[in-house]
Amino acid sequence: MSKRAVIFLCSILSVVAPRLSAQGRGAAALGEAIEGLGTTTRVLMIGAHPDDEDTQLISWLATGRHVETAYLSLTRGDGGQNLIGNELGEQLGMIRTEELLAARRLDGGRQYFSRAFDFGFSKTLDETLQHWPKDSILEDAVAIVRAFRPQVIIAVFTGTPADGHGHHQYSGVIAREVFDAAADSVRFPASRVGGLKPWTPLKFYRLVRGGGGTLSFNVGEYDPLLGETYSQIATVSRSQHRSQGQGALPQPGPRYSGVRLEVSRVSDVKAPEKGLFDGIDTSWARFKSVSLADSARSAIDSLVPAQMAVVRLANPMDPSKLVAPLASYVRLATRAASGVRCSTLEVAPNDPPACSSAMADLALALRTTRDRATTALLTASGIHIEATAPRELIAERDSVPITIAVYNEGRAPIALERVSITTQTAAETAARSIQPDSVARQTLMYHAAASPMVAWWLTRPRRGDMFVEPAPPGYVAPQMVVGEDRLENSGIDAVLKVTDVEVPVHIGPVVYRFADPARGEVRRPIAVVPEITVLLRHDVEYARANVPFDRTVVVAVHSAATAPRDVDVSLALPAGLRADSSVRRVTLKPSGDASLYFRVQGKLAAGRHQIKATATVGEEAFDLGFVPIEYEHIRPQRYYRQSVTRLEAVNATFANLRIGYIRGVGDNVMPMLEELGLPVTELDPATLPQINLSTYTTIVLGTRAYEASPALVADNPVLMRFVRNGGTVVTQYGQYEYTRPGILPYPITLSRPADRVTDEHAPVRVIDPSSPLLSTPNRIGESDFANWVQERSSYMPHTFDKQYHALFSLNDPNEPPNDAAVLVAPIGKGTYIYTTFAFFRQLPAGNPGAARLFINLLSADQRATSRPAAASGPIRP
Repeated sequence: MSKRAVIFLCSILSVVAPRLSAQGRGAAALGEAIEGLGTTTRVLMIGAHPDDEDTQLISWLATGRHVETAYLSLTRGDGGQNLIGNELGEQLGMIRTEELLAARRLDGGRQYFSRAFDFGFSKTLDETLQHWPKDSILEDAVAIVRAFRPQVIIAVFTGTPADGHGHHQYSGVIAREVFDAAADSVRFPASRVGGLKPWTPLKFYRLVRGGGGTLSFNVGEYDPLLGETYSQIATVSRSQHRSQGQGALPQPGPRYSGVRLEVSRVSDVKAPEKGLFDGIDTSWARFKSVSLADSARSAIDSLVPAQMAVVRLANPMDPSKLVAPLASYVRLATRAASGVRCSTLEVAPNDPPACSSAMADLALALRTTRDRATTALLTASGIHIEATAPRELIAERDSVPITIAVYNEGRAPIALERVSITTQTAAETAARSIQPDSVARQTLMYHAAASPMVAWWLTRPRRGDMFVEPAPPGYVAPQMVVGEDRLENSGIDAVLKVTDVEVPVHIGPVVYRFADPARGEVRRPIAVVPEITVLLRHDVEYARANVPFDRTVVVAVHSAATAPRDVDVSLALPAGLRADSSVRRVTLKPSGDASLYFRVQGKLAAGRHQIKATATVGEEAFDLGFVPIEYEHIRPQRYYRQSVTRLEAVNATFANLRIGYIRGVGDNVMPMLEELGLPVTELDPATLPQINLSTYTTIVLGTRAYEASPALVADNPVLMRFVRNGGTVVTQYGQYEYTRPGILPYPITLSRPADRVTDEHAPVRVIDPSSPLLSTPNRIGESDFANWVQERSSYMPHTFDKQYHALFSLNDPNEPPNDAAVLVAPIGKGTYIYTTFAFFRQLPAGNPGAARLFINLLSADQRATSRPAAASGPIRP
């Protein structure tokens, strides 16, 4: 089998059989699975970002009506901000991906992504199109629609400027275009999208939040099985978006979501509707025209009476009575599925031919009903399966024993027919009987791959603002079309026999399970990692140019080997720097860690340089490491990067500064200041009244600091007293909370949406060329605004009090100037600076000009508040 086919099979392993989890057991799960039998419809919702989706409607459809409901987010939200940590960019995208998956596990939906990288806020569709090639994203959407095959598509956004964000508008346009393009075999032949044949969605709606439109749904409907409303479920689901601050209180009672019908191939758009699937046959009769063998046809015809037999005997207090009728249903669904002899997804070498549109529709409907019936059967039978490993991290090419435990907590014997590690070992053929109230265990060896488990969209560097596939044209990443919620890095395939019916089951991922004294049970999916990982603390650091450089470089090494390893670590340094040792040696214990310290000294010329660490074991060299990303509400992730630090040597100077820093949201500015040699102390806003602030010349507030810390709001008078006594405060941008009286020293207003300059190349005009902020201690020129990243300025005041002195004027193309990038005001003996420049992005990216300008702001005194005799730009009243 080709490598391409192996990758594909690994990606679809979880759609072969239903996945089992501890959360999917008990009377409620049994009742939900039974209620979902026979559902043949699918709905795809399309938006731009994680947290754009209507979780209320997803929950109502997926959990309440058991419709296969998926959300396609064009991006992973990489360009946003992070309210729970300092990860930004691709690392934030990993967090928000996992937050969406956590949400889907609660509301019952499926999850897809395109290859678009979130490059940050965009004001217009035209700007967005400059970053995302329209045909590329549309091609992704076509592939996903052809794989998922929804009857109904719901666009979250209108596709007009009213959406307020270029990404939102783009997604609204793409949603409408893919409704037609998925069926277009000329524009998108199967060969262009991985062999996926055309699919024709039947109805296209746009979302109407809060109800209204063509249809309104009471998403606050109570579910007696679950003991809560779908809106309450959805609120908990949405609260998984913690990095975006989406936590909310679940509330009982009526809540509404609505949709507006825009296009229909089965009904009159102007005619009143009673339901989302009006005009669509949602029964098994829809497949009467599909050519099938007699045995498969008779099995399909028998599914409805078999379902009725299950419903008649449903009793949550005695589920054992359901075993026989559920086993019969599983047998029928399996026999019906055997009549589908084609590939529903990508056509890889040696695969069956691709399914026709109708046959693929049938295949997906049968898979869904068989999976639900199997889940119900295993639950009613009291069967529970676990697959565990003795450790979490497994070195490349290493092996680890996997223990498969099958618990029979039911009333009748079952049999374990065979079990195997997905895609790896041959199935064990010796059947084992498992009596009631007993367990059967089997151990298989898991053989790790020769490469680490890296998030699939990060396996290659981005091309512009698109994640790229390591494949030829026409290839579609199977991970993208299978769905993110069904991807696993490991798994077990087992076949059980329940009342003489063979039941295939997939268990995954394999987990390392242990008890934490504080948290109790912890389950962590196993992961393949390099045998030796090596990592420097930061991927970007500052240094001052042409001054003595004396820094301790820390190299972290980790061994995933099961035996001790002697590791030599060396540094490759740029010209002008030398280390106190060329090589350091450490012996790492099995699964051991160590930090090695190198003192590096010398001088650097201005410009970009590089430090690289290499670990060597025998003849093998290692230069890859990972940054762990761990939060309690998501699964652990690992962000891989080379063991390289990019050093940006900056021509910058300063004098006599003592800086206190109060961190904000997603704030990585403080360590960058320390690397420039600035004396910085982090301050706890809760203890400001107890701190002698007179020892500081300047206090800096990170982005959205008042939002991040209620204590800072309460103690704000302490900061104002510091300024009045002669200190300098530099406050980085905030959102609407900064318009509250008492937060800033003088009032500002913000428009909705707030003014911003999203073009990182937008010209910056100087209003007051004589300001010392442009010359002291560093002379600022046009070159200092070169090579900024993502944006210039965010949440700029629309108007500001006349006490503020504006320094710069800038704007996006075809927009009026805004003068609020830097506002300076005198307070008593001191100086207050409010800046909306995106320093929180520029400094961690190592931009030299932004560093020089920020040092000037930190060095400001009341001379910076003096107004020019004749300003060259307007001052808003």
